[in-house]
Amino acid sequence: MNLISWEPFRELMPSALRRWPALSDDVNGNREWAPSADISETDKEYLIRAELPSVKKEDIKVAIENGMISIEGERKYGKEEKNERFHRVESFQGKFARSFILPDDVDESAVHAESKDGVLTVHVPKSKVVKSPSTQVKVR
Repeated sequence: MNLISWEPFRELMPSALRRWPALSDDVNGNREWAPSADISETDKEYLIRAELPSVKKEDIKVAIENGMISIEGERKYGKEEKNERFHRVESFQGKFARSFILPDDVDESAVHAESKDGVLTVHVPKSKVVKSPSTQVKVR
């Protein structure tokens, strides 16, 4: 489980700045970042799209456990060129992790993911089993 440090002034920031990927320190003091993610739904599946520019698909791990889907990985530091000096670096580097609770109507065995153009798309198909609607239980 990742611990996220409380940032009391985060809510006071302009909304444009809050859309940037969040930074946090893990329990060992290592800096981590959390990529932006969009979640949408169609008739057949849920889609999770995470922005992961410059992250190789070999450096991404998607796992499902106890009704949660986790996306973890690492954006590795680029090599410095001899004739190149950086004046400003705004891209986040290092390890990242995001977790989302899955709805009850998913087919976990059919989940698949693809990485293209810096976006990881996770397809979470809905199960064909129809859940019965809620039932009122009489209290005696």
